[in-house]
Amino acid sequence: MDILLLSNGKIAGNNHVMEFASEAIIEQIQRTKAKNLVLIPYAVIRSSHDDRVALVQQTFDHFGLDCKVTGLHRSEDPVKTIQEADGILVSGGNTWVLNKTLHDLGLIGPIRKAVLDNGIPYIGWSAGTNIGCPTIRTTNDMPIITGAILPSLNLVPFQINPHYLEASVEGHFGETRDERIQEFLEVNKHEPVVGIPEGTWLHILDGKLSYHTANEKPLKLFSHGKDPVYYGAGDDIQFLMEHSC
Repeated sequence: MDILLLSNGKIAGNNHVMEFASEAIIEQIQRTKAKNLVLIPYAVIRSSHDDRVALVQQTFDHFGLDCKVTGLHRSEDPVKTIQEADGILVSGGNTWVLNKTLHDLGLIGPIRKAVLDNGIPYIGWSAGTNIGCPTIRTTNDMPIITGAILPSLNLVPFQINPHYLEASVEGHFGETRDERIQEFLEVNKHEPVVGIPEGTWLHILDGKLSYHTANEKPLKLFSHGKDPVYYGAGDDIQFLMEHSC
């Protein structure tokens, strides 16, 4: 498997989505020789799916990659399109809408088979990273739809909190991100949560997990009954792949 899970789409100074992880993306696409990339845009709510496809195509053009990005929403047979793709991209947006749509269209199994069995490269950011977890319970998004579904792609055996922010807002007396994650751990004691800040990403290549950052921000690992632990780029975090929920 060859999976890039980005915390978010852009950081300050970026003109293109995923630009901060450009070296990793270019290396992945060139190594796998992926040409036909399918973008799953179902998480996008406040703009059109076609606009998101165009935005991502602009990114790959800017990277100098000879790839064609097509939107899965335009496919008459989404399962077949996933089966025939040689690269899968999943946009950020609302995780709840994205996950339910994948289940409704019968795409969970085909995506897992493509990525885990056939080695098709996968790039997701924000919501596209959330669905790489066993469930989407550590998303920051509101469940804006009814009939929401929790289990997801289970590409990694741990939970991720993208856009992780270690901060307290002056004048705000609601729970911090850390407190929300601690609440999760109180109910789900055996499921660690990996907080990845803006401008960072995880790479899983042939089962080997690594952490990368464009801004020196560390990963923060939350486990029940333990103090959070920070890991930087280059630190060994392979033990997370051996976790079992």
